[in-house]
Amino acid sequence: MPSSKVIIIGSGIAGIAAAIRLAVKGYAVQVFEANSYPGGKLSEFTQDGFRFDAGPSLFTMPKYVDELFQLAGKNPRDYFNYQKLDSVCNYFYEDDTRLQAHADVGQFVEELSAKTGVDEKAVYKHQQNSARIYNITNHVFLERSLHRLSTYLRWDTLKSILRLPQIDAMRSLHTANQSFFKDKRMLQFFDRYATYNGSNPYQAPATLNVIPYFEQHFGAYFPEGGMYSIVSSLVKLAEELRVQFVYNTKVDEIVVKGGKAEGVRSKDTFFPADMVISNMDVWPTYKQLLAKYPELHRNKILQQERSSSALIFYWGINKQFPQLDLHNIFFSADYKAEFDAIWKQKIISADPTVYLNISSKLKSDDAPAGCENWFVMINVPANIGQNWDMLIAEARGNILKKLSRLLGEDVASLITSEGILDPRSIESRTSSYQGSLYGTSSNNQFAAFMRHANRSSKIGNLYFCGGSVHPGGGIPLCLLSAKIVSDWIE
Repeated sequence: MPSSKVIIIGSGIAGIAAAIRLAVKGYAVQVFEANSYPGGKLSEFTQDGFRFDAGPSLFTMPKYVDELFQLAGKNPRDYFNYQKLDSVCNYFYEDDTRLQAHADVGQFVEELSAKTGVDEKAVYKHQQNSARIYNITNHVFLERSLHRLSTYLRWDTLKSILRLPQIDAMRSLHTANQSFFKDKRMLQFFDRYATYNGSNPYQAPATLNVIPYFEQHFGAYFPEGGMYSIVSSLVKLAEELRVQFVYNTKVDEIVVKGGKAEGVRSKDTFFPADMVISNMDVWPTYKQLLAKYPELHRNKILQQERSSSALIFYWGINKQFPQLDLHNIFFSADYKAEFDAIWKQKIISADPTVYLNISSKLKSDDAPAGCENWFVMINVPANIGQNWDMLIAEARGNILKKLSRLLGEDVASLITSEGILDPRSIESRTSSYQGSLYGTSSNNQFAAFMRHANRSSKIGNLYFCGGSVHPGGGIPLCLLSAKIVSDWIE
């Protein structure tokens, strides 16, 4: 059994998962975390009697979490439970159209047809296309490294490569969706999936049509205890496996000797290791932790366009809204103008699409009686020095006007508690360069093949996991990045 020591920098969901996988294999694992809590972007806080999940709020592919407990010989249900949603999301349009995305495919298609007049066959055809992209890409391009020769020596890889034209990488997501739908509301519905990895549907490849398959085919879920219970349950498992979490300890340097990583330095203390895994964004990993090696900073991946960021308002609302569900979307009137503002003008649209998550719908103690905890998010550009105080004030007013108009209620008068997270605080709290949520954007036909590898090609024994590297951002892909690193180390 291995006796090597592994140090992991950062306790995001990928870092925790990597720690569990390696501890199961017998490695001694230490996880260094600059904050006083684990989870990275997947965090929580309480304020004025309200509890908020501060980061990711959509949970899909729970099997990747369950798998970690099963690897350790544990029953996942003894640690972590969740329920499948009957309704994935409610959608509100400016023309007063209301859509409910039912988990049941038949009901879902009937709803879209009844409310928008879309041909049901077109919806089924789009779903078949989404399934095809998933079947081509999943086992080869999501579950394995694209930077290992062994990946390309497999028969299933060859079959997927021969089918690459079918993943629709040469068209934008919006252009591809136009071939299925003419209705503006349907285009907004399916174009929105580009935002799931911080990209622009008018630029990102139609390969991203794989994302609806994750949500519609596999379903959306709500963890008992809220999203942060994913972190707390996995940390409990990791600690049972003797993983050591070292909090309030910022790593200042990855120490390299003889071309290999041999540990990390925090302030004046050196911590030796046989292998180092960075769960930090790759940009600060290179620029800060490997500052002594400027030749590594010429990596072209570090020059790629960053993904979008987010502006989030955490509002305690002194009322309950029965027309709202766990997940709710309020679309902008002009989707193209909204994305032009984000990606071309680097500002916030005056009419942003608003995502509203209310965990108290399913976890009543997240808000006082008769109240709701509103997680209100809009997509915004990465931080390049904009006047965020001004942009936030303007966005707050525009969001309140939009929600008040569509809900028929003066929302501002109902706010009893407020918190704000913007690109600046996202960067400072999670070391995500420019506050980008997913590392680099996918606004390129070959973005999936251009993400940073899970192992350094220049420094031995140095690995990478998390949303800024292959296969990408979001909880399921971050968990897969941990699997890829673990398999590579083995």
